[in-house]
Amino acid sequence: MKIGASTLSGFKDKLVNNLDYFEELGLDYAEILHQYPNDEIDVDSLESYNLKYSIHSPIVNINIASLNKAIRQASIDEIKKSIDLANKLDSDIVVVHPGSIPFLGRDFEDHIYDLADEAIKELGAYGDDLGVKATIENMPAFEGHMYQNMEKLNQTLEDFDMFMTLDIGHAYHSGHAPDEMYFDRVKHIHIHDNNGDDDAHYALGEGSIDLKRIIRKFEDKNYNGIYTIEVNDSDSVKNSLEYLKKLV
Repeated sequence: MKIGASTLSGFKDKLVNNLDYFEELGLDYAEILHQYPNDEIDVDSLESYNLKYSIHSPIVNINIASLNKAIRQASIDEIKKSIDLANKLDSDIVVVHPGSIPFLGRDFEDHIYDLADEAIKELGAYGDDLGVKATIENMPAFEGHMYQNMEKLNQTLEDFDMFMTLDIGHAYHSGHAPDEMYFDRVKHIHIHDNNGDDDAHYALGEGSIDLKRIIRKFEDKNYNGIYTIEVNDSDSVKNSLEYLKKLV
């Protein structure tokens, strides 16, 4: 089992402090949340660690499905910078959020999904040229979030020959049962816990998700990607790592 952690747990801190902590815990993988205050990254400093990386493209003020053409293109361009970073770090995974539908865009949902799919396809092709997989993440059940439905996302990715980041907490919040979370298109996993009523990003074992059942399914299917612990603070990273080790 490949286990890593996201710098979401300390995103307000210096990136090197996060990476130092991950190495102290004995982790082999780190996912860098590539946005302010860690949007400008010294690649040489990252290469000094015994860590392998995945990149989470920026989230704040990003919408690849925006009805505003300039904002949509700017969002795509920012995500391409994350793909460039992954290429420099010899990482083959970049996590991408699929966009959102604003309040006054609800009457144009089909068109917005078309815009999102065009952007997803463009990012997939850009990544392919650099040997990087732009993996699209399923979203939680909040109004306006696109691709909460994993079956719909999986079909889109099959059509484009692209891959998915399964976010287990998002899937549970969106009403997917443990047996409904496995898809062949999943190449990367975010793992955290909640009670189904919020996208809480609790430490593993602190919510009601049957994580053991989900992990067993993926292990039985010979999943070879990373389980990235995506929680809110450093103590939750440590507790989640201990939880996962007990399952192995």
